Amino acid sequence: MNRQFIIVSLLFFLIVPFAYAQKERIEYLPNFDKRTLHFGYYLGINKNSFEVSYFDQSGQDPNSPVNPTPEQDMFVSVDASLGFNIGFVIDYRLHNNINLRFEPGLMSNSKTLTFIDPNLDAAPNGVPIYANSTDDTEREVAGTYLHLPLLLKLSTNRLNNIRPYIIGGVSYDYNFSSNEKNGKDNFEREFRMSQHNFMYEIGFGVDFYMYFFKFTPSIRGVFAMSNELVNDDNPIDYPQYSSPWTGPIDFLGTRGVYLNLTFE
Repeated sequence: MNRQFIIVSLLFFLIVPFAYAQKERIEYLPNFDKRTLHFGYYLGINKNSFEVSYFDQSGQDPNSPVNPTPEQDMFVSVDASLGFNIGFVIDYRLHNNINLRFEPGLMSNSKTLTFIDPNLDAAPNGVPIYANSTDDTEREVAGTYLHLPLLLKLSTNRLNNIRPYIIGGVSYDYNFSSNEKNGKDNFEREFRMSQHNFMYEIGFGVDFYMYFFKFTPSIRGVFAMSNELVNDDNPIDYPQYSSPWTGPIDFLGTRGVYLNLTFE
């Protein structure tokens, strides 16, 4: 789905501006970009998944927390659904072709995590560690985030009523659905994530100058810089053994694509 999403978006950004530039000759909003400060709002969709990396699971690395050693490597499959974005724009002109933008908003999406080959039936010395968990391999992770990006927008010179640009910067996400402070974890079917997260994002778009407003579609990639995983506590009766759900995971962070439609 991510690949199809990106291909369709790229075709849109390559074909539509060219066709628009060929047809349009009347210049709308000629003084719009001379403003030092202006405002707008955006609506959009997102496809957010997770990038996951793992500890060594061979039993040969003494620094790996994975214990007991699984018969085969454990990993996580992420199935992400489309979500939505909504927010507003504060744009400050630094230069004819450079703008500083603050785009606070709300973002919502959900994922289904499937734990592949978790060591749920581990029983050293014949004693099961994770009782009653042998088929407990899925988690629904819904998230609603306060998304606070600070971005630099680098634009080309205007051509008739279009103006392509690239954009990038950093953002902070507050996860309202994190469960970070929840005393329960995956042993009670609660998948916990950190409440405070930091991202970087980069993308491109095209400004279309309309009769009354500027319409701006953009596509962006968003990448986590901080680990969003909150590890499970080790089993009470077997504290030397790690969780079969979070124990093998070294890093779990958001990796996603946004398609925003902005009106300024």
